[in-house]
Amino acid sequence: MQLPRLAAALALAVTTGAAAGALDAPEALPEGEGREETFYACTACHGFGLVAQQGMTRALWDETLTLMVERNNMQPLEEKERVLVLDYLTQAFPPRRRGRPSPFLK
Repeated sequence: MQLPRLAAALALAVTTGAAAGALDAPEALPEGEGREETFYACTACHGFGLVAQQGMTRALWDETLTLMVERNNMQPLEEKERVLVLDYLTQAFPPRRRGRPSPFLK
């Protein structure tokens, strides 16, 4: 039956939309130098909730910016602004540990 799948998809869309709406202004992001520049560079194309969910290393953030410019027509950032955005993303949204740690790795 398709109804449970539809209900699950709708619930996910509502939760995702609510979470994304919570980041609709620079002031909603973690404080730090480059917060506004990062917010406006990213939200020119998509909601900031997508960015906040990533949690990547500086190298991956850098690759992602390059990808956004090359494949998604993002306006390239000048070098000084790119460094500022990368510094902010690295500090505010660092890599996250996923799942529970293994008890066997002690």
